[in-house]
Amino acid sequence: MKSWRAAALMAVAALALPAPAQVRPKSGPVEIMPSSELRPGMKGYAWTVFAGTEPEAIPVEIIGLLKNAWGPQQDVILAKMGGKALRTNVAGGMSGSPVYVNGKLIGAVALRLSVFSPDAICGITPIELMLEIKDFDTSTPADARTPEKAAAQYPLPLSGELAAQVLAAGAAGSLPRQDPILVPIETPLAFSGFAPEVLREYGPLFEQLGLAAVEGGASGKLDSPKPAPGWQNALQPGDVVTGVLVSGDMSVSGLGTVTYNDGRRVLAFGHPFFNLGPVDMPMSKGEILLTNASAFQPNKFGNATEIVGALEQDRHSGILGVLGATADMVPVTVRLRSFNEDNSIRTEKELHFNVFVQQKWTPFLMMATLANSISEFNDYREECTYRVSGSVVLDGQKKMLVSTMQAPSELSIPAPVLLAGWWGDKFSRLFMNTVTAPRLKRVDAIVDLLPDRRVATIESAFIPVSEVTPGEEVPVRVFLRPYRGPRLERTFSLRIPADLARGEHRILLSDADTLNRIEGQAGFMNRSIDLPQIVSLLNQERANDKLYVSLAEARPTIYYDDKTLPSLPASVLNVMQTGRTASRTFANSGESTQEQMAIPFDYVVNGSYALRVTVK
Repeated sequence: MKSWRAAALMAVAALALPAPAQVRPKSGPVEIMPSSELRPGMKGYAWTVFAGTEPEAIPVEIIGLLKNAWGPQQDVILAKMGGKALRTNVAGGMSGSPVYVNGKLIGAVALRLSVFSPDAICGITPIELMLEIKDFDTSTPADARTPEKAAAQYPLPLSGELAAQVLAAGAAGSLPRQDPILVPIETPLAFSGFAPEVLREYGPLFEQLGLAAVEGGASGKLDSPKPAPGWQNALQPGDVVTGVLVSGDMSVSGLGTVTYNDGRRVLAFGHPFFNLGPVDMPMSKGEILLTNASAFQPNKFGNATEIVGALEQDRHSGILGVLGATADMVPVTVRLRSFNEDNSIRTEKELHFNVFVQQKWTPFLMMATLANSISEFNDYREECTYRVSGSVVLDGQKKMLVSTMQAPSELSIPAPVLLAGWWGDKFSRLFMNTVTAPRLKRVDAIVDLLPDRRVATIESAFIPVSEVTPGEEVPVRVFLRPYRGPRLERTFSLRIPADLARGEHRILLSDADTLNRIEGQAGFMNRSIDLPQIVSLLNQERANDKLYVSLAEARPTIYYDDKTLPSLPASVLNVMQTGRTASRTFANSGESTQEQMAIPFDYVVNGSYALRVTVK
């Protein structure tokens, strides 16, 4: 018994000893050892960076194969790490660290035991599984982890769908769950230039995706997605590699380790990043500032340094990047302005950054970056109103123009989060059309911070006559109740259309939502609506800082894709429903409401009021 204990103590001591000098691996062909040839007790080395940019050799002892642990016919190699890993444990950012036995590559460190394990036990993805990535087709996996799938099981009834997803993710953080024993190592997602409160809002969603949101940094060399000079010699096995989601004045990058480099193609992580399948994401070098030792959540903290290529595959057993390749990103400019009480500009700031292009992630990243742009502005304050105007330049399409105002409310959700949700939803609608994928060329936004809560509700209206004649001009007076202060009054003249039919009609004074609601319904219901129609619908949406004056008559209106067909005869509708357009979705209203004018207010206008008139 004593001899057995002595042998065990000697084995542990051997793992704790510094690794003898090893020659660090380089790019190029390498001999591979299949997992079937591994035996318990075999020893080798893993290479990973603990600080700086140079990887270090960490002694590894093979425990055995965990059969089908990574999927059907996909085994995981269990091993115990020694050296510095005994202190740090298996840390986030070690994903992809190459492991060699007898000088042969066996795979990448990719999994670890669940939290509070006292041993540096890791799971190694066999290299033969990772080498399959380059042969995969370009279809997107059905189980791709994206924001809306992570939060779908915790829906909240909010108007901004993307904002609801973020808040639902946060609400779900305390729910009980069953953790498996062996889990993929969390990928540290470094947020540079982001406010702590923004990370608190959006971090839980990333955690649901197996990513640890941490504060980090990034080099100014990430301003452009083009590879930096010297990319040919970058990302040797054991080096730090990052996938870049946002770059510029703020950045978001996921950090891991290079497993294999054949001179042009790079394999890393040993587990999925987002499991998106084919991707087009900038790939960067990185540096590690420190590796935080922890029994709960050990992590590397580091910076992305310079772009050297593009990630092209994000698969179950790892990621694949190509050195020298350039990934498309969307250049974004956000201009922030703070106004004084006299409507003069007090301060001004302009931010420039680039966003990763992907149909599910681009809207989410647009939302998070706008929320952060506002939160990081020194003039940001709780009791203010935001006025936003934006434009999106698309390749081969008309420019998309959007505008809105957002004021604080009695809800517990901060106004910047609601505003960012509105902004993200615009991009979600572009990307989620089922016909044509949008190609964004440029995005610009102007955000004005106004010094108080500017909300006004339509309270009443007055017209001096109840009978009118076609072509006549009628004076109308409308009253609005602001959040605080005396009520607002506007007087205007409304011309009765010369062709308006005799009988009873309504003069409708309303906010933007009242008119937008039905018109947008047909576009949402039609799943085959194409990109030009989506852009047209978005451009037709009315801004909420105006009071809209419309004439409503009791004749049906049909809404078809992005088109409005007022006062449509029943015979025409029957033909549309039985002809070539029968497969299209129509929305209809019992009234035909035709907008006559829009009265600008520097307030968020809510509500509606109707005046009845009789045309003689």
